[in-house]
Amino acid sequence: MARMNVRQMWAAKLAGGAVPAPKAGPARAPGAGAQAVFSLQRAPYSGAVLGIDPSLRGTGLALIEFSPARQPVLLRCRTLKIPAGRPMSYALGEIHRAVATFLGDFKVRHVALEQTIYVQNFQTAQILGAARGAAISAAALAGLEIFEYAPLRVKQAVTGAGRASKEQMARTVMSILGHGAVLASDEADAAGVALCHAFTWRE
Repeated sequence: MARMNVRQMWAAKLAGGAVPAPKAGPARAPGAGAQAVFSLQRAPYSGAVLGIDPSLRGTGLALIEFSPARQPVLLRCRTLKIPAGRPMSYALGEIHRAVATFLGDFKVRHVALEQTIYVQNFQTAQILGAARGAAISAAALAGLEIFEYAPLRVKQAVTGAGRASKEQMARTVMSILGHGAVLASDEADAAGVALCHAFTWRE
């Protein structure tokens, strides 16, 4: 039988199907192999995850509820648009406010963001870092755990392909969520991070 990735195992679990157990092999000392076997046997994630795709002018937010008994449910999503004429301080305040509103309206277990791997220049890095800081501070003040994932890991967890295009990611996210409407780009990215967290989380 072909080896199933995390996303396929999650789908099989939700559909009530059997998830294949790892093949028996020679005993080995605890290490990478033992961790891989454990990952196949872990319990599905349960609870709400707020995924955030931070940007100074267009932060994406997606709150997804996960339960072993059903398909992931998108509870709320939003793209926070900040006009270019507004100063940076205003934008950071609005990002903080938007995240705090999500956390105040719902019982959220974890917050997940995509790691910053590459930026065009130092100024862009500063701006993106400030936007991330505004979002993270709102979650930290709410006492929530915050997790960050590399873009390659997000794509691998959601689509099964680390080099998936942005369009392929968005289509897969909407397919997993069973969402009829088309999600905005930033919202799909935020939802992808939340899905990655739930699909790869280990207690």
